[in-house]
Amino acid sequence: MRNIKYFKDKKVTIVGLARSGVACANLLHGLGACVRVTDIKDNSQTRSTAELLSKDIRFELGKHSEDFIKGADLVVISPGVPLDSQPAIWAKEFAKPIISEIEASAMLCPGRIIAVTGSNGKTTVTTLIGRVLEACAKKVFVCGNIGNPFSGEVGKMREGDFAVVEVSSFQLETIRDFKPKIALIININPNHLDRYNNMREYLDAKKRIFMNQDKDDFLVLNGQDACLSGLEKETAAKVVFFSDEKGLNPNQSAVLKVGELLGLDRPAMLKVFSNFKGLEHRMEDVAEINKVRFINDSKATTADSAIWAINSISSPVILIAGGRHKGIDYRVIIEAARNKVKQVVLIGEAKDKIAACLKGEFPVEPAAGLEDAVNKSYTLAKPGESVLFSPMCSSFDMFKDYEERGRAFKRIVLDLAKRNNSHG
Repeated sequence: MRNIKYFKDKKVTIVGLARSGVACANLLHGLGACVRVTDIKDNSQTRSTAELLSKDIRFELGKHSEDFIKGADLVVISPGVPLDSQPAIWAKEFAKPIISEIEASAMLCPGRIIAVTGSNGKTTVTTLIGRVLEACAKKVFVCGNIGNPFSGEVGKMREGDFAVVEVSSFQLETIRDFKPKIALIININPNHLDRYNNMREYLDAKKRIFMNQDKDDFLVLNGQDACLSGLEKETAAKVVFFSDEKGLNPNQSAVLKVGELLGLDRPAMLKVFSNFKGLEHRMEDVAEINKVRFINDSKATTADSAIWAINSISSPVILIAGGRHKGIDYRVIIEAARNKVKQVVLIGEAKDKIAACLKGEFPVEPAAGLEDAVNKSYTLAKPGESVLFSPMCSSFDMFKDYEERGRAFKRIVLDLAKRNNSHG
């Protein structure tokens, strides 16, 4: 790793005890930093997570102490922690530098960083870039806002390796020197407007991915996305555009362009695409019960993701949606859904907001929870139709993350399938 001495004997406070917080705390502690962790939540999940910390790391749960920030040389903010939170306010008040976990990891990373951001498709594109690099015999680590945190992988990397990092707008808010060799912005659609005042603020956060790039770096942009038009004038990097190619979807076209920049073999990349069966929680077939297809699309936390899912299904659809509201306008799905969605079943905190947006366009029915929604949808569906779980919302009102939500949906559906099989 690089810059190891930078962290030795530094007093570092990490705000947020999720996967990335634990990984970063253990990494920096192992490099000789004096690490403390603070999390506003005190529940079974945070207590269980705290057990993963190295034994000498001091932590607090259920509160944020001013001393944890005042006594720090550096504050590392986890992605879910807003910059108007109390620890961030104290850090600014005491002139303590604030960085993100990906910033700390990038400082240590000896390999070449490929950073992927956008509103939809980040996880698929990040995964596929990793797959095509592997297929071309490159050593690659796929991490970031997908699976393993960057800080959990960086210690295994060597010079010449590739780090393919999925990066959210939240993580980009607190970068300082983060400088990927290749930065990719797939698309920009309305998202996280519960955190940002408007689309301009959201786009500004995404644009930080290339703020430190220079003429030796590459910025890959979607040439068909109007929101990204003109960004080539705002960067010192070499800008390359991707666009839809015949026989490929936009995600594959983006990956192909990155692969071309790296000199990867095109036939090898196309073979990876043809063998790729998709990701868990993204248009994942769960079961077919009496000719009703159940699809887990829990990863869809935006309306645009739900539109993509609806357009991908040829049969009539019962749509299960809802969760925690992110400030988006759900009416944007109406055109795509009008001739496809026959009923909408709603769950979570946002169900009234979604119902208000869709009322008069589709029959809308509330459900008491996810299990109730699955059972109601099955009752409403006819043979040959599909039940699509594409929430358009974050999961945090009822679940830890979209993965836990997706697993719950699958468990409920499979239990339903067993009951129906036993009755048969």
